[in-house]
Amino acid sequence: MYLCEKFCKFLQRNYGITMYCFFQVVEQIKNSLIRLLEEKIFFIYNSCMIKAEIKDQELLSHIGGLEKDGMSIFVMADGQFRGALFHGTRFVNQMRANHNLGILETMILGQACLCGALMIPTMKGKERLRLRYDTNGPAAGFSVEADSTGYVRGCLFQDRIPVEKPLESWDLAPFFGPGTVSVTRFPEGRTEPMTGTVEIKHKNIAKDLAWYFLQSEQINTAFNTSIQLDKKGRVTGAGGLFIQTMPGADDEVIQHVEMAFGASPSYGQWFSEKGSREDIIYGLFREFNPSVALERDVIFDCPCSKDVFESHILNLDRKELEEIIETNPDEPVETVCHYCGSVYRIDKKELKIKLNKKN
Repeated sequence: MYLCEKFCKFLQRNYGITMYCFFQVVEQIKNSLIRLLEEKIFFIYNSCMIKAEIKDQELLSHIGGLEKDGMSIFVMADGQFRGALFHGTRFVNQMRANHNLGILETMILGQACLCGALMIPTMKGKERLRLRYDTNGPAAGFSVEADSTGYVRGCLFQDRIPVEKPLESWDLAPFFGPGTVSVTRFPEGRTEPMTGTVEIKHKNIAKDLAWYFLQSEQINTAFNTSIQLDKKGRVTGAGGLFIQTMPGADDEVIQHVEMAFGASPSYGQWFSEKGSREDIIYGLFREFNPSVALERDVIFDCPCSKDVFESHILNLDRKELEEIIETNPDEPVETVCHYCGSVYRIDKKELKIKLNKKN
């Protein structure tokens, strides 16, 4: 008790913190940890995506030798900037396997999902967001969702993108036309989502997302994503970097950070060659005294489930549902989650029993 009183007097004398304020802070930290634990438990028990198996043993051996996927969230230059570096080689490979994507489709949706993952640090509390890219080019666009619990899912609007001639580079601009970039946020406690939309300017996912933040949220932000392919078209490395200027940042420091950001390596190649997140953060930005505030997992996953799709089917018009059940009654109803590619087969006899119970 005596030590506790001395400590509280020390806080009061040196920092102006009263005993009441001190215990308030402790309570806030405790509540934050409890909420984070609840989010993790919710995620574990509600993630029902059917994971497609990656069968290429050579690829699996390569991935096994790399640094574990993960995101390092950091601050630097005395809090004038925040950022996140994400290693997502397994992440992109799981996305590709689940959607059974070709090389071009993997490059587009992969970079979109990496951007979605890098937006997780911009969330406040428990939140979900949707990044949508609508274009009249051959790729048509995509929709990606990211959640504060640490999962990302996404889908292409054009599953097999038409290619008129052999690709000469991985510049994706020819596959994007005029269109819009929109971000919709679903914060906890709000009944209505918040959406911001801007015109596509660069025909580059990372640059257009940075343009969105500047125009819609008035925040200087930069994204850099990269996916490395081997000669067989396999994803051997993937990752991305996010940097954001905080209010009041010094103009000269901003220029130096921009120069450092511009000197970034190809993150796909970096992680493919067994590079680490720590070496990038403390090497590339060493003059700004970076400090990693949080390490966290981010995975390609989806909260869909067979039960969810079954409930949607049971909510169909009764006549329509009876027709579905009576047509080829021995064959299951097959449903596909567009966001993760999971295929659920629902027995029609079970549907009939539940339909009769419902009425």
